[in-house]
Amino acid sequence: MVARTLGRPYVVQVWGTDLELARRLPWLFHPVLRNARAVVAASTWLADEAHALGAEAVEVIPSGVDLPAEPGREAEPPHVLYAGRLSPEKGVMELVEAAHGLNLVVAGDGPLRDRVPGALGFVPHQELERLYGQAAVVVCPSHREGFGVVCMEAMAHGRPVVASAVGGLLDLVADGETGLLVRPGDVGALRAALERLLGDAELRRRQGAAARERIRERFTWEAVTGSTIELYERVAASTASG
Repeated sequence: MVARTLGRPYVVQVWGTDLELARRLPWLFHPVLRNARAVVAASTWLADEAHALGAEAVEVIPSGVDLPAEPGREAEPPHVLYAGRLSPEKGVMELVEAAHGLNLVVAGDGPLRDRVPGALGFVPHQELERLYGQAAVVVCPSHREGFGVVCMEAMAHGRPVVASAVGGLLDLVADGETGLLVRPGDVGALRAALERLLGDAELRRRQGAAARERIRERFTWEAVTGSTIELYERVAASTASG
């Protein structure tokens, strides 16, 4: 807003929560988005949302991730890992129901923690990296997701992901290739997808390898940084020329 008031060119990055705020205060945010030299969205879904809120020059540049040197070895018996905030929009209660009787590890904290048996609470990122390496399957059952950092990190560790078919998760998970997509809130479909992967080690290996390769090609910091620099170079050049 300050840059717009001073007539300075600016670039806006959107992630999800900011767009929720923009919907509530359109008079404030629509001009900011509309007059940006570029709006950077972390996912295709966020780009579409930004367009709907008045943005014109929108480009999709995801977040990046460090690719581990080698995937970890699955723990025995194989288990499902959920990592993230324990809140309704993350689909946590549907997961608890769907995973009843399955080996489920939950890393995270939030308002629903007392309703999630065995939740580990907040886990430092170094410990989370170890958990990714031991998991057979990672699950992201969100009702909405602007991008999906946990999904991306799990795929970098060579883990297939069972994810809701929403938001930025659609950019990450190729259904049937790098994991399985299910309808958000569908407990039966979520259960079936988890059981399918837990019961088929070869399918996990194949989808996990494809997931890691997808991250290598599109979501490493090298790829993301190159795209970001190229965008700002174009914006700077267009600003200098008029």
